[in-house]
Order: sequence, then structure tokens, then C-alpha cells
Amino acid sequence: MEKKDAILRRLGERIRQIRKEKGITQGQLAYSIDKDQQSIQRLEKGNVNPSLYYLCEIADGLGVEISYLLGGQGR
Repeated sequence: MEKKDAILRRLGERIRQIRKEKGITQGQLAYSIDKDQQSIQRLEKGNVNPSLYYLCEIADGLGVEISYLLGGQGR
């Protein structure tokens, strides 16, 4: 379970980093993908195991490829 938690925390940190680089607030990202700000907050803290579809929504909201969210190329 520790490994899963660490992976989710790293993913959340990556999403937060990209969001901040883009100058987007949690609220703005949430609004752009029809979610609430608390959902983005939980995701960034690593408290959510997001579905593939949710990750696609996040990537679209941030204007990046899903592979970039996961630490690859594809801005």
C-alpha cells in the first residue's frame, strides 16, 4: 500500500507543478473540466486514485498530453 500511496502523491505533485507553471488555479482547472475545486485539491494531495478518463480530463484542462502528466514528453 505504501508504494501505491507514493505513486499517487508523485502524480498529484506533478499535476500541481504543471498547473502552477501554466498559471492556472485549482478553481480554474476544476471549472474547465466541470469538477469542483475540492476534487482537484484531493487529486494534488494524492488522496485520489484517478481513472484513466479523469487523467485525460486533467490533461485536457492543462493543455498537455496525458504522457506529460505521467512524467514523459508531450507538452
